[in-house]
Amino acid sequence: MTDTLLPNGIKEDRGDNNYFRKGCNPFAQTGRSKLQNQRATLNQQIIKQMRMRAGAENLLKATSNNKVKEMVLLELSYVNSNLQLLMGQLEALNSSVEVYQDTQETANIPLIALGLKETKDIDFSTLFKDFILEHYSEDGNSFEDEIADLMDLRQACRTPSRDEAGVELLAKYSSHLPLMESRFFSPTRQTGMFFTWYDSFTGVPVCQQNMSLEKASILFNMAALYSQIGTRSNRQTNAGLEEAISSFQKSAGILNHLKETFTHTPSYDMSPAMLSMLIRMMLAQAQECLFEKTALPGIRNQFHSLMKMAQEAAKVSEIYDQVHQSMIQTPIKDNVPFFWSTMSQVKTNHYRSMAHYFVASALLDHQLGLSDDEDQQEKTLSQVYDRLPEGRSPLDILKKKDERERIGKAHIRRAILGHEEALRIYSLCHHLNKLEVLQDILSASHQRSLNKCSENEVEEEFTDYIEAPDIISKTEHKAEMEVPATTKVKVTDFFQRLGPLSVFSARQRWTAPRTIKLLSQDRDLGFTLKGESPVQVVSLDPLCPAAADGLKEGDYIVAVGDTDCKWMSVSDVMRLLKDVNEEGIDIQVVSIMDSNPQMPTKSATFCGNLPKTYSMICLAYDDDEKKSRKVTKKSSFLNFGLKNRLKSASTLSLPTADHSGAHPWNKPCPSFPSSSSYNNDSALY
Repeated sequence: MTDTLLPNGIKEDRGDNNYFRKGCNPFAQTGRSKLQNQRATLNQQIIKQMRMRAGAENLLKATSNNKVKEMVLLELSYVNSNLQLLMGQLEALNSSVEVYQDTQETANIPLIALGLKETKDIDFSTLFKDFILEHYSEDGNSFEDEIADLMDLRQACRTPSRDEAGVELLAKYSSHLPLMESRFFSPTRQTGMFFTWYDSFTGVPVCQQNMSLEKASILFNMAALYSQIGTRSNRQTNAGLEEAISSFQKSAGILNHLKETFTHTPSYDMSPAMLSMLIRMMLAQAQECLFEKTALPGIRNQFHSLMKMAQEAAKVSEIYDQVHQSMIQTPIKDNVPFFWSTMSQVKTNHYRSMAHYFVASALLDHQLGLSDDEDQQEKTLSQVYDRLPEGRSPLDILKKKDERERIGKAHIRRAILGHEEALRIYSLCHHLNKLEVLQDILSASHQRSLNKCSENEVEEEFTDYIEAPDIISKTEHKAEMEVPATTKVKVTDFFQRLGPLSVFSARQRWTAPRTIKLLSQDRDLGFTLKGESPVQVVSLDPLCPAAADGLKEGDYIVAVGDTDCKWMSVSDVMRLLKDVNEEGIDIQVVSIMDSNPQMPTKSATFCGNLPKTYSMICLAYDDDEKKSRKVTKKSSFLNFGLKNRLKSASTLSLPTADHSGAHPWNKPCPSFPSSSSYNNDSALY
């Protein structure tokens, strides 16, 4: 195997430490690598138990012996218990957020990162070599280095580094996938190659023969990697907070692109409902970092600053409440880690309490003075509340000291209740209890509110307690989804020696290369050339020696003598042909055959080792493409045009460049995966 590739297919010199420069060393004993290794082991154990369960269920259906049925039912209960235990261990891995945090992080609430999806190794070698020999009529063994490079790139993507280089590595492989699909995956037949990926929440394997699952899983891992970069950022610095905000927004953007592009992914973690929840969670964490960035220089102890921070905190609380509501909906609640939903509930109460604390501080610590702008404070207070207690106006609260203190104390009481609720929910989750820094922050916030309450209490005071009104959430910087530019990386096709992809692809069918002897008659070869690479024979004189030797109208010239000219332009090929001597020169040509595909064979999606078969062409190509084949009729390359019929054979000249023709098969290959989606249903939801 060769080294992992650098940009544009350039390899590194292998040294002692260079081999894993683009992918982390899988044997490195870091916390994150240990976690990923445990995930891979659990996935293998889960699939083993699922195979045992499938076998037991089949035996239960097949047997009529009551004693056998009792034994099978006992075995099934044992297997289901093991599966529950394994699922619990997988949930614990998804709850291990402390591994992804910054090592110096001691003053911020931990954030949640997504784990990378695991996959099985794939050996492209045999299948690709056979396909190259059969379809492209070339020696597959001559492409061993290219195949090895592709396999190395995929292997490196299983352990990407937690930085932009790791994201670029995944994006590079993602950009290679549509090229590989066009080269080797024909819509008329199955390749026999299975791509297997494990669900990151349930550990259930999903296996497909087409490339859509591979493309979607790589995108999911790019989003997961950005979430890990965000959680690792140092949130005690402005630069670290900006990195975290950008990373979470990019993660949300990639997840949204995944949701819109692959709409029927047969993996539960990439279902539309789950992706929608993950997008909300990434944006909520980005909004939380925006709040921390606003508070990083310090909060000025002024009326307007405190009110502004109260609304910012209320916005964070509101978004986390939406995240929590989406987590407790069916079917998401059955597979989302309890740690995640508890954490979102804790943050909802914590930031709502902070909002009430800021409003209480603004009302209790800052009385309306002669130098204060009364109109501005009235406007600020009216924007904070959606509704006020009956019979009270913003100006009354600001001017009347008793009213101001009464509303302020109501807010501080509500802040205390919210902090107590956050601590209560925190104590309910075993995995949350491991986060001592979270408990310290919740306890400190609770104590601060208690101190504020005691400072403003007067002994033997009887107060008509009122309920503090809700605070309107508002932010000056809203977290938005961002699609990173790294998702569209320019790459060099590993198999470009096969020829331009617009012609030499798995969709096209052509004859085996034929050798034609070209002889010059009065500097006349009997045809002209046109088109981009590869060049095409047009205006063929049916009486010339080349036509007699088997040259046909519309043939592509792939070699002149010993020179491969699949990528040559018309002028380059003309330069090779212009000095044909009396002995002539051999050229190799191919003819495009009818490319209308026959009905492809059935395609199957395997989920948890249980096949679910989808008939006909639903997984082979899109409906739009199918319709276009019905209405589009291509003219045969063997037909002569009116120009050929009218021309005399004696008037034909040397090949000339004709760039006027535009052919439907000369289409540029996209550098980013197309928006074709699955047409199969999920076996899980």
